[in-house]
Amino acid sequence: MAFDGITVAAVTAQLNKALTGGRISKVAQPERDELMLTIKGNDSQYRLVLSANPSLPLVYLTDENKISPATAPSFTMLLRKHLQNGRIMSVYQPDFERIIVIEAEHLDEMGDICRKRLITELMGKYSNIILTDDDDNIIDSIRHVNASVSSVREVLPGLKYFIPKQEGHADPMKATEEELNKLTEGVIGPDEAALRIQKGYTGISSYMAHEICYMAEKEHKSVATVFLEVMDRVKRGDYTLQIMYENGIPSEYAMVPVATYNAKDIRTFEDPSTLIRTYYSEKERISRSRQKTADLRTIVRTILERDVKKYDLQLKQLKDTDKMDKLRVYGELLHTYGYEAAPGAKSVTVDNYYTGSKLTIPLDETKTAMENAASYFDRYNKLKRTKEALTELTVRVKDEIDHLESILNALDFAVDEEDLSEIKRELVESGYIKGKGAHTGRSGGKEGRSGSGKPRYKSKPLHYISTDGFHMYVGKNNYQNDELTFKVAEGSDWWFHAKGMPGSHVIVKTGGKELPDRTFEEAARLAAHYSKGAGDGKVEVDYLRRKDVKKPGGAKPGYVIYYTNYSMTIDSDISAIEEAKDTAYGAKP
Repeated sequence: MAFDGITVAAVTAQLNKALTGGRISKVAQPERDELMLTIKGNDSQYRLVLSANPSLPLVYLTDENKISPATAPSFTMLLRKHLQNGRIMSVYQPDFERIIVIEAEHLDEMGDICRKRLITELMGKYSNIILTDDDDNIIDSIRHVNASVSSVREVLPGLKYFIPKQEGHADPMKATEEELNKLTEGVIGPDEAALRIQKGYTGISSYMAHEICYMAEKEHKSVATVFLEVMDRVKRGDYTLQIMYENGIPSEYAMVPVATYNAKDIRTFEDPSTLIRTYYSEKERISRSRQKTADLRTIVRTILERDVKKYDLQLKQLKDTDKMDKLRVYGELLHTYGYEAAPGAKSVTVDNYYTGSKLTIPLDETKTAMENAASYFDRYNKLKRTKEALTELTVRVKDEIDHLESILNALDFAVDEEDLSEIKRELVESGYIKGKGAHTGRSGGKEGRSGSGKPRYKSKPLHYISTDGFHMYVGKNNYQNDELTFKVAEGSDWWFHAKGMPGSHVIVKTGGKELPDRTFEEAARLAAHYSKGAGDGKVEVDYLRRKDVKKPGGAKPGYVIYYTNYSMTIDSDISAIEEAKDTAYGAKP
């Protein structure tokens, strides 16, 4: 969700309550386009972050301090002159714009009381932080905007400050049912209604406009009624602060109740600053993780493409060995009937005692029949040796391809540093990449290990609760798959895996009880979802008792074998399955 007017209203309400009456004790500029103000009240201290970053403008309270440059920028020095030790009189949002104004009183050089306004504009690439006097004259700004940059408004010292109004955008706090009905009159579907709301009112994001229209449709109310209900909540400061998650990843946030997400996917917060810090820090963490995932994915795909080419070539060479038995038969028949070949003949037709029919054997006319037989035996023995070597090589390369594809599948579900660290450790220990102190061979990598030989990193498998109360665990990588299957699961527990494709091991702890059919289906859905076939609609899933799953000696991480199993074909939709908040191994249903 964008940092829209409703978000700004919620943050402004929090800041006005917390900061009004406090004194600005410190002004710092940790980033080029970011300020941190320290405000001291009667019994508390707050740190306020004001960011005019074009890609992510934010305002929020935080407990964390940030390192500032040794030499303060000129804008910071100016703010210290005009605002330091000033008392905050109010914090407000003008006309529901994406703007937060901090109004402060301080003593000037003559000892007279004067007022200044610190204005933070949260408008994407047009974001800015501007200091003005009480008459709206710009004293300075964190970013200067001249006529060559903007034809709408210049932001330079000495100019008058004004808010550039968007044509046709009204203040939603002053909206009436009559004008809303007129605005949405004749619309075809909720999408068109949402677009009209977004374009008709200031500070309403696309997400919130669609949410209003969705709620109206769901609750059988008019769009105008729902819109006014939402605005009434904002006027009263009645916020419901939520982050919506999809598969553990934050997808949206809202300051008012939303209807497009299931309750189990929502986390509620007590104040907007904590919500904003959590949402954007998690998004940033996931973004960094995905970048690292992309780097590892490139490495794995490069090795995989090389192995696939090698495997295809080996299969082609192996196919060429199919003719070796024919060469052996030629040699044997020439040994038996070679006397029938005329000198200098290019072929000879003899009785094939294997089939009882005639067989024509090509000959090298420069050689005798016995020399031709020897040549056929030499070619046969060469192809035989090639087949023996290729049979072993193709098995080895195919195992490596399957292993690499399982690592690619694990990368799809890695969400944090610990997940990536385990995958990287597997790549190092398998010899695909080099790590610090790692051997260059296909085994013996040391990265990610402590002096005791135990892994430093320990990411947690996914943990779900079935509708019937059974605990279900999903491995996010091959190490977790091995741990779940052979250390966590007991012999009577059930084991699930997508058939014939890379995927996670899923175990269901039975606690000695029989599983209901619904739990079997939910566990199978998890196995389908966390597999390479997740996007294929229907996935065939094998399931059996854990005691019947075996790991061959020396097998790669995550590799298992089994011979007796059940199967079901099922979709990969896990939206109705409850995800637990912890990973309580061995919990009883």
